[in-house]
Amino acid sequence: MRKNNKGITIYDIAEKLKVSPTTVSRALNDHHSISKETTLSVKKLAKKMGYRPNSVASNLRKNKTNTIGVIVPLINRPFIAALISGIEDTASQSDYNVIISQTYDSYKKEVATAHTLYSSRVDGLIVSLAMETRQYDHFHAFLENKIPLISVDRIAPELETDCVAIDNHSAGFKATEHLIEMGCRRIAHLGGAQHRNTYRGRQQGYLDALKKHNLPIDERLVVHSKLSMEEGRESTKYLLGLPNPPDGIFSANDSAAVSAIQYAKLKGWHIPQDLAVIGFNNDPISSIIEPQLTTISHPAHDMGKIAAQQILRHQEYGHIVQSQNTVLKTEVIVRDSTQRKITTSSIHRNSA
Repeated sequence: MRKNNKGITIYDIAEKLKVSPTTVSRALNDHHSISKETTLSVKKLAKKMGYRPNSVASNLRKNKTNTIGVIVPLINRPFIAALISGIEDTASQSDYNVIISQTYDSYKKEVATAHTLYSSRVDGLIVSLAMETRQYDHFHAFLENKIPLISVDRIAPELETDCVAIDNHSAGFKATEHLIEMGCRRIAHLGGAQHRNTYRGRQQGYLDALKKHNLPIDERLVVHSKLSMEEGRESTKYLLGLPNPPDGIFSANDSAAVSAIQYAKLKGWHIPQDLAVIGFNNDPISSIIEPQLTTISHPAHDMGKIAAQQILRHQEYGHIVQSQNTVLKTEVIVRDSTQRKITTSSIHRNSA
């Protein structure tokens, strides 16, 4: 009875051709010691019999799986989707596969995923930390066994890893200074969890821009949340209800910024004359909202490419490659949500 395709082995091919299994194996791998005629015969019969090489077993013998693990918070975010695209574009060019897992910003989920990927013997791990994560023991097995670990965007100084990120402080400073240049004098900030480097850096940039321009820092204008659209709406409702509401909002992501515009318009505020709004990430939604949202670019695709390239360098030149930190530049993408018509009277009124 004929075996199914999954059962075809090099021993079956060897038996048919009356050669040794070693000869079949070498022929399938184009070994120089096997004649072209034999190699052709082996490959022809292998194809006819439906032979499929066990690449997993082969790679394990070489102590490689040609697989990169990726841990991200939420796949449905445009930034994460672009990041993954950059990783996969680079990995596929070197015949590496990518295993992607999302944590839903849960520490427990991140721990379980890290253990699973380690057990799966990935050749390297790229991780953007969950919002809840404050401890990092679950990554120590990778570091102790010299498995390349690359932190992207959300990083932790406690982990001695390669890092790919942006200068969040500079970006937050530029966003706030843009609002100041547009005539805003009472600027609010919608910020995220301050134990994460991304949101901490953006908020510090906001504060330093206010200090540079001698504008008062009002703690009531700084609101922290998970920056969802619902929370952006609630934060804006609170801000516009203050006795002295803001005339500008810098949001640490685009989702909360878009909901800020939507709520303000619903309540009769004119954007940007009454309230200028700037976001962060340059998500597709930023160019759909009316008026279009001014935002900060976030080179996610490039970050993914660089992270994957570093994994591959470690794989090929692990004995000489040193860990490195890569910091990418950002820029203000100016759109209608901050394009105010500046007049002397409006500056005096906002300064009052």
